[in-house]
Amino acid sequence: MPDTVHILLAVCMFVGAALYSSVGHAGASAYIAFMALFSVPPAVMRPTALTLNILVASFASYRYAQAGYFRWRVVWPFLLGSLPFAFIGGGIQLPGEYYRAIVGGVLILAGLRMLWTVHLHATREIHDPPIWLSVLLGVGIGFLSGLTGTGGGIFLSPVIIFLSWSDLRTTSGIAAVFIFGNSIAGLLGNYAMVRSLPDELPMYIIAVMLGALIGTAFGTKFSIIYIRRALGVVLIIAGLKLIGVY
Repeated sequence: MPDTVHILLAVCMFVGAALYSSVGHAGASAYIAFMALFSVPPAVMRPTALTLNILVASFASYRYAQAGYFRWRVVWPFLLGSLPFAFIGGGIQLPGEYYRAIVGGVLILAGLRMLWTVHLHATREIHDPPIWLSVLLGVGIGFLSGLTGTGGGIFLSPVIIFLSWSDLRTTSGIAAVFIFGNSIAGLLGNYAMVRSLPDELPMYIIAVMLGALIGTAFGTKFSIIYIRRALGVVLIIAGLKLIGVY
């Protein structure tokens, strides 16, 4: 891609990181969506998304924990189930057409969530999740996160909120730590794929870290509903592109 295209992709990643980190997510699905729109090869997408995820999630974890929006009791059973299976999923190299189909579906789901979960809230009294159920859910989410190159936060957050296992803001901190762990495990699962990291990675890193700085500041204080809806539309479009609808 020409240099101007790489710069434009970095700008898009900056926006994705800012929006996703505002809800405790690291932005992998957004990075994959934008890379799909810019026709980046699938072999490059997963290691790039996971690497950026690790950096953004580590920063988001610190910011949300520092602000008091984190509960270790909720997250550790999910991590117990997810980490080994994120490692296993990361070691599976799917053929391009299968990868595009699976990730396209994940992006569409993520986009719908961005459009819909603006109104999500716990309707019952907050209570701790059963450990056995958290571990079991973690297994499935971890495997899918490693397989697709996402951190799994798009699946974890709605589950926690729907089942009243955390309030909205604390869910952001929980999701950030969960994504951080799964992204590391997924990348370690197939360490050889780091050879596919692009030369432009340093530029992307700067972009997403600046986005995370802004996003976490907003996430602990404000809500940016309408821009999240716009990002939801982008994710759906990119998902449809990956699965070959257009």
